[in-house]
Amino acid sequence: MQHGKYRFIVGFLVVPLALYAVFVIWPFIQSIYYSFTDWTGLSPDFKMVGFDNYTRMLKDDIFWKSLQHSVLLVLLLPLVTLGLALFFAFMLNVGGRRRKNAAVSGVRGSGFYKIAYFFPQVLSIVIVALLFQFAFNPTSGMLNSTLKAIGLDSIQPDWLGDPNLALICVMSVLVWSTVGFFVVLFSAGMASIPKDFYEAALLDGANRFTTFFRITLPLLWDTVQSGWVYMGILALGVEAFTTVQVMTVGPGGPDYSTTVLPLYVYQTAFRDGQAGYATTIGVGLLIVTMAFAAIVMRLGRRERLEF
Repeated sequence: MQHGKYRFIVGFLVVPLALYAVFVIWPFIQSIYYSFTDWTGLSPDFKMVGFDNYTRMLKDDIFWKSLQHSVLLVLLLPLVTLGLALFFAFMLNVGGRRRKNAAVSGVRGSGFYKIAYFFPQVLSIVIVALLFQFAFNPTSGMLNSTLKAIGLDSIQPDWLGDPNLALICVMSVLVWSTVGFFVVLFSAGMASIPKDFYEAALLDGANRFTTFFRITLPLLWDTVQSGWVYMGILALGVEAFTTVQVMTVGPGGPDYSTTVLPLYVYQTAFRDGQAGYATTIGVGLLIVTMAFAAIVMRLGRRERLEF
């Protein structure tokens, strides 16, 4: 059975690895190379400028603002989104009242709630951002119209026009659009945990709070850790870029209060025609993403529990 095993494995791996190298690794190498040039992105002519782009980046106030916003997103979004998803998934699977035929069950109508939570995933993030842009409109949006209808005209905020509120609005949209995916993901993980564990804990007098932290979370930790990395990459990547690009003034405003690193890369390359400098910012974004993933994997490392 061992004869030709390695040739068989290599035969299956060579094509996907070649595609990965061409479409993932090579663009990274190209970006690092162009970050040392003054390439405009429009002309085939460019020259090497050494570390000038990196020196400029370290002195760029907008870059530091963008980095601050991206770090804020990557710290808060996974915490809020995964926290809500764990709570909802726990309630849908083991948070209901005891019934005659089952000591452990989810809340009534859990199947419907799973569909409702997952529904935003069916919509494109561009559609979601557009819908919430209308909802946050200060004159005709749903939020301010509701405040006006209940007599709170005096506290109608300019949601996306206020530098102190704009980024919070963006974060709320990202949480709303992604929490359903993790609810379904965690529900699938919780469904695989034997009900006997919960029944034994309840017989010993444990409450729902204890069973969550002593049974559910430890047995679901690998899934939570993977979800944390995935949510962080979304916060540093296309989801954050699309939401800010569609929803905010500028985009990225007001006064750069919602500018994130992916948006700044895009604007520098395609609006300002400074592709060389944009790839330098992209290298900075790559470093931040890899550092985040490494920290999460390192801090979340623990002994694997099997059942």
